Amino acid sequence: MSTPPEAFAAELTLAIDAARRAGAVQLGLYERLERIVHKGPGDVVTEADHLSEALIIEVIRGGFPDDAIVAEESGAHRSGGGAGAHAADGAERAWIIDPLDGTVNYANGVPFFCVSIGFVLSGRAAVGVVYDPTRDELFSAVAGGGARLDGQPIHHPDKERLSDCVIHAALPRRGYRRRDAALTRATRVGRNLGSASLALAYVANGRFDLYVQLGSLSNWDVAAAGLIAEEGGARVTDASGGPWLDLARPSRGVSIVAASARHHATVLELLR
Repeated sequence: MSTPPEAFAAELTLAIDAARRAGAVQLGLYERLERIVHKGPGDVVTEADHLSEALIIEVIRGGFPDDAIVAEESGAHRSGGGAGAHAADGAERAWIIDPLDGTVNYANGVPFFCVSIGFVLSGRAAVGVVYDPTRDELFSAVAGGGARLDGQPIHHPDKERLSDCVIHAALPRRGYRRRDAALTRATRVGRNLGSASLALAYVANGRFDLYVQLGSLSNWDVAAAGLIAEEGGARVTDASGGPWLDLARPSRGVSIVAASARHHATVLELLR
């Protein structure tokens, strides 16, 4: 991206403020929920999701009232009209929000969830913020400006051997048993912690060496964390090796692979 990183200072400041405020809402209701709604098989939504999302949208509207917004729970918002799942597609400026990623964890008292706020300029990720309220850890990145954890630069470690790598993997149950087994054999150990955004952000500082998820993701899961992992030094693509962010992709239709440049091609080959 040719725009200098300092051009996004206002967007980054706003995203950090909104994420921290939404995280405070979530901690205030943590293990005190009054209502949990089942959205579909294996998926739930809580009042914390809705309250966090409303707060984030209000903060964005206060700072950038003309920007497009796509939020997981309430859908698309666009100044001057326009709606639908892809209202941000084609918008010059758009915010992609997952107010509470890891809701199943949150609803069950598992302390692994986060707030994810991404800002996209002309279809390309420009700012990403992922905030973990239980650990009070804030991952952030600006395109061309590197990744940070609580304001300090972080970098993805380049382990020489794939067999030493810890992988966060989520593959479909049907038709992928051979590929799942191949990844398991090639790497040290696998984990799936239930929050895509937070796990993908962990790639930026090496808590996870690899992140692989085929399908079932949406742009709000990756818009912030994908940039953070990439700016941390990982190579991030979709499962075919193409761009990892495409605002035209349908919900639950996003795949992502993040790894060091040394191992990325090998991981893609194992997935074929």
